[in-house]
Amino acid sequence: MIIKHAKLYTMGPQGIVKDGYLQIVNGRIAAVGTGEPAMPDEQVLDAKGASVTPGFIDAHTHLGMWEDGLGFEGDDGNEDTDPATPHMRGLDAINPYDRYFAEALDAGVTAVVSGPGSANPISGQMLLMHTCGNSMDEMVIKEPLAIKFALGENPKSVYNGKNQAPQTRMATAAIIREQLYKAQQYRQMKLDAQNDDEIDEPDYDPKCEALLPLLEQKIPAHIHCHRLDDIGTAIRLAKEFSLKLVLIHCTEGYLRPQLVQASGASAVLGPLLTDRSKPELKNASPASAGVLAQNGVLCAICTDHPCVPIEHLPLSALYAHKNGLEYYEALKAITINPAKICGVGDTLGSLEEGKLADILLFEGEPLTAFLKPTAVWMAGERVK
Repeated sequence: MIIKHAKLYTMGPQGIVKDGYLQIVNGRIAAVGTGEPAMPDEQVLDAKGASVTPGFIDAHTHLGMWEDGLGFEGDDGNEDTDPATPHMRGLDAINPYDRYFAEALDAGVTAVVSGPGSANPISGQMLLMHTCGNSMDEMVIKEPLAIKFALGENPKSVYNGKNQAPQTRMATAAIIREQLYKAQQYRQMKLDAQNDDEIDEPDYDPKCEALLPLLEQKIPAHIHCHRLDDIGTAIRLAKEFSLKLVLIHCTEGYLRPQLVQASGASAVLGPLLTDRSKPELKNASPASAGVLAQNGVLCAICTDHPCVPIEHLPLSALYAHKNGLEYYEALKAITINPAKICGVGDTLGSLEEGKLADILLFEGEPLTAFLKPTAVWMAGERVK
């Protein structure tokens, strides 16, 4: 099909294309242009000047891990019986039939990162998925996407009540180091066995096995950190073990933006639409995205659902814009930036030839308070 006479927010090299058109073939974007397309045999939708954007992407949620309207029965986000659980897969806990998936899609959020919470220093495996489909296996885009770690207040408060480590920040970091070192040794033993027939492979270790893609830089470390000192610890750990680093929340990062920029880490900021509900959030500021972006940090904005309902992702981006983030940068923070942070910038996040046709149509500017898309396409199929 073709969508014509649209204001295209491409989020790519073409920028904003006025009176543009998109051609969709076999679920992907086949052409992006201006004016009247010379393809009369196609199914054509005249947008009549409406705005078209890529589908929105939330780079950090726990969607489907804490189900809507349920207590313990629907609480599958934290396996807080062991402080190091890298082998836990969000894939096995998410309920894709939870009502919030439909609400995400209704708001134009077509892809999300979801997975374990922050009870454990090493929490488990995150994944990237579409928000519509018949089953988890059909909806997954990339799995595992990352290994989730957590620093600061959360692991301390969880395990203090259990009278076991970690009860301090240094214990949290020590547990992470210990498990990563074990995984390094495990990886070396496997390599030695592959290169020498007389050396036996180590016994299978599910925790170490789960960390191998991380140590080989095939996937990043998503490290939950709010306070500036915890951000520094995350950067330190990433350097020690040569990890790709994504700073999740990065609440106080704006106070030392040069530190974040120099580390080479990207940042997933949020939730922005909350109060300063715990000590770590005392310096939270909606200006953080603007400050970090101006200092060259690749930033995405998240809801951290269910902390903020997933449907408020575009509102969160608008809030960041109202507090200093440029409008187009705010749109990038929920489209191409999270796609790049997730390692799928060649597949999602912008209106460019060859990318999946995850597309939104708005009767107005896309970042307008409580404005929902009038049409949503996912991989070229209209789902709203």
